[in-house]
Amino acid sequence: MGRLFGTDGIRGVANRYPMDGATAFSVGQAVVHLMKEKARTPRVIIGRDTRISGPMLEHALAAGITSMGGDPLLTGVLPTPGVARLCSSMAVDAGLVISASHNPYEDNGIKVFSGTGFKLSDTEEEAIERLILGGGLREMVPPPAEMGRGTGVEDALNIYVDFLKGCFPAHLSMKGMRIVLDTSNGATFEAAPALFSELGADVRVLHNRPDGTNINLDCGSQYTEDLQRHVTQFGAALGLAFDGDGDRLIAVDEAGRELSGDRIMLICALDLKDLNRLKNNQVVSTVMSNLGFISACKAFGLKHHASKVGDRYVMEDMRRLGAVIGGEDSGHLIFLEHHTTGDGILAALQLIAAMLRQGKSLSELADAMTVYPQVLINVNVSWKPALSTLPEVVQAIQEAEMALGDEGRVLVRYSGTQDVCRVMVEGPTRQFTEMQCTRIAEAVKRAIQ
Repeated sequence: MGRLFGTDGIRGVANRYPMDGATAFSVGQAVVHLMKEKARTPRVIIGRDTRISGPMLEHALAAGITSMGGDPLLTGVLPTPGVARLCSSMAVDAGLVISASHNPYEDNGIKVFSGTGFKLSDTEEEAIERLILGGGLREMVPPPAEMGRGTGVEDALNIYVDFLKGCFPAHLSMKGMRIVLDTSNGATFEAAPALFSELGADVRVLHNRPDGTNINLDCGSQYTEDLQRHVTQFGAALGLAFDGDGDRLIAVDEAGRELSGDRIMLICALDLKDLNRLKNNQVVSTVMSNLGFISACKAFGLKHHASKVGDRYVMEDMRRLGAVIGGEDSGHLIFLEHHTTGDGILAALQLIAAMLRQGKSLSELADAMTVYPQVLINVNVSWKPALSTLPEVVQAIQEAEMALGDEGRVLVRYSGTQDVCRVMVEGPTRQFTEMQCTRIAEAVKRAIQ
């Protein structure tokens, strides 16, 4: 069967292994069994996004939790960072999020948080895997009298929104600021409009009518064309695009230009530096960050560390290095002063606070970083052999690296959440970069598609 966990939980096509009801039931059982080392009756929060398969997996998880003697606490639709926040504020033992993030509606996933609101380590995920794949959970269940009881979490959405309000400086005001939100027909469709309206902004909302199958469909953090158009038409100060589960942010400036996570992170890091709050002068991103981000960090005297891809690895390195800000170019942004995980809405609040404190437009702040031309091609693959064992791919990478020299770089890696090989190339011009990236992608296709 292979590993269940990828770089961001378990993920796959809904109603098919491993995203079927039986596996979700086992996940619930396994999490509770491990938590019983610390609590007699573990309490586990369950939240989900708006996918049609969410309720099915929600009930399967809850059944597994109660069967093993735990109490599931259901929030209904709530952004991933909202679940993480409730973990740390409600004295629970674990949190489960049912979401496939930015993937299409056909997919779903399960993310696991500890009772402190942090994502699990590799070691903890491996322990859950062993229990599920070992087939012994059926013999571990307690007698009927010790089964758990499920309940709902009243006012979960308002608890999360109130937390976010407290993360925005009280002395700053959004009153009258025009903002366009794209909630991706996902988990932020209620929380984000409520929050920004309550903070006084003049809000226009796009893609906030989820029907179970339209999550991330030509909208949200990966498809900002609609948001760009509405920002310029509305005369907005900025646009904010979230992904399906609300842990990513991509911004659009007043001129309709898209700002990825790297630019947002740099703006906020420089603002924190001005406030003398950039602990250890440190910023953590991943190996996928644009070369322009790395160059800007050097130019502004920031210490930069590149972690493995995956926001939980960013978090691990942030805690190890004593950093308060980190993230991914894809839009996962972590503000450790405020939260234990990436939070798209929280990142938006910090970005707006930086604009107000600096007294500059978003386009002016964004000019602190020059973006190197970057091309990313996702190649669907049927299996994932070590790239070093594929001579044609190795040769294509080496030739591209020689051609780029010091003016670019190549990164080829498998996705941890999809059957995809990601080929990323940065270079001096768009045309040259596309040519090198295409050559490597074609080699990958011939070798393993």
